[in-house]
Amino acid sequence: MTMPHHALEILLTRPLAPAELRDATRVLPLAANHDTTRLMALVRAKTPGRAAHRLRQRLTAQLPVDVITTHYPDTDGQVLLNLAFPPARHAAIHQAAHETGQSPELFVKLALHRALAQHASDEADRLDQAVQHLLASTTAHLLAAVGHALTRTPGAAPA
Repeated sequence: MTMPHHALEILLTRPLAPAELRDATRVLPLAANHDTTRLMALVRAKTPGRAAHRLRQRLTAQLPVDVITTHYPDTDGQVLLNLAFPPARHAAIHQAAHETGQSPELFVKLALHRALAQHASDEADRLDQAVQHLLASTTAHLLAAVGHALTRTPGAAPA
């Protein structure tokens, strides 16, 4: 059985110096975006999770890796997110997960889903307020324009 390749995206905490990128590409072939804050790699592994873990092990000592994600969603539309937390944050996550009776992975996943849902709700509210403000400040002009358009004779030259 051949082992599949997984396309992974690496988000960096800062842009790379040319020498850093050159040294990293000696370890693993990488493609960088224009400002070297994001890299792409193909990693051989049985699962996307193992590929991300292998990539982090090979590059963390050389690069300021922040997040590793799978570049393509899986069959459920999910993207794998590989994060390395500082020891204190890691311990706090384990403690909070233990208190809720969840695995640390599930705890972080649910917290992330809640945060994204809250962000989507906040953004929808912000846009709704912006539209309400726009309508409130332009209603008179909008009604005048609609009235003008409705009272024009079809085919007549514009005034």
